[in-house]
Amino acid sequence: MTPFHLIPAGLLTGEAADRAVAAGEACWLAGERLAFTTVTQLSRAKDGSGRRAAMSLQAAKETAAAQLAALSAPRRPWAGFDLARPLIMGIINVTPDSFSDGGDNADAATAIRFGEQLLEAGADILDIGGESTRPGSQPVSPQEEIARVAPVIRALAEKGAAVSVDTRHAAVMEAAIAAGARIINDVTALTGDPDSQMVAAKSGADLVLMHMQGEPQTMQHDPHYADATLDLMDYFTERLETLRQLGVGANKVSLDPGIGFGKNDRHNMRLMEELAVFHAFGCAITLGVSRKSFIGRFSRKEPPKQRVAGSLAAGLAGIARGVQILRVHDVAETYQAIVIWQAVSA
Repeated sequence: MTPFHLIPAGLLTGEAADRAVAAGEACWLAGERLAFTTVTQLSRAKDGSGRRAAMSLQAAKETAAAQLAALSAPRRPWAGFDLARPLIMGIINVTPDSFSDGGDNADAATAIRFGEQLLEAGADILDIGGESTRPGSQPVSPQEEIARVAPVIRALAEKGAAVSVDTRHAAVMEAAIAAGARIINDVTALTGDPDSQMVAAKSGADLVLMHMQGEPQTMQHDPHYADATLDLMDYFTERLETLRQLGVGANKVSLDPGIGFGKNDRHNMRLMEELAVFHAFGCAITLGVSRKSFIGRFSRKEPPKQRVAGSLAAGLAGIARGVQILRVHDVAETYQAIVIWQAVSA
């Protein structure tokens, strides 16, 4: 187990980043879009909790050169996409009960039209799910899930869309790949079905592995971590090693910290603040904060569809920490926000 992790800090963009890197005062973060000038050393105390201590970049170069190299290395293409710019993953819930848009696209024809609209609005990827995993949701049989998503996946893939299937069931993964999906997005990080790891590995699909503590029905009932960031680092270390043994490299994987999945607001904010630490794995990072309930709790308890502004703010906070993929409901608004952020940060 790694004795400590480095959390990049003092992040810079644009010409300031170029100058600092050229002067040896900063390192690139996951490529050449952002740079960091200092780090926080994160390690475990004897009781399992986290200890954080400021560390200069020079000290990190002397004691953790391999970690710095991993944090700085450009990401290889994922799912056929160049990760030099942020990607937008548009959400299509073919369900009657998803937390923010349940029923909006519950039939195939409506979902297909909605997918076409998301592509026109700027979506790079369409993430199609047939089972709600909101807190307290009830499971759906794989057969019902396949009936919901397969026609939508097939129609949109035939139109040339890059399609992701949002599922935790191996049978649904197989059916989705056969229908044209090229990405598997699993909220259980391929642990929810004993067959899913092998199915995913054999499929050749690119993967999104999300962290979730517990099950959707109970995950928000007093979630607990010794240290949220460290616990997720350990979790993803194990997941990636298991996949490596199955022949799946880190370049095929995107990691999602699972904001709001078995986490309270304190855990969520800690992970949002320290997102850059996950670049040490060499994987793309996916962030799903769109319309999440924490936005309403911090604001004025707005219902999901009135959390667009908070969703954009949280998404841009992720991009400012090097996140490569935003999973969102509001594609047009996200596209506009990213374009302006890039223009200001150039």
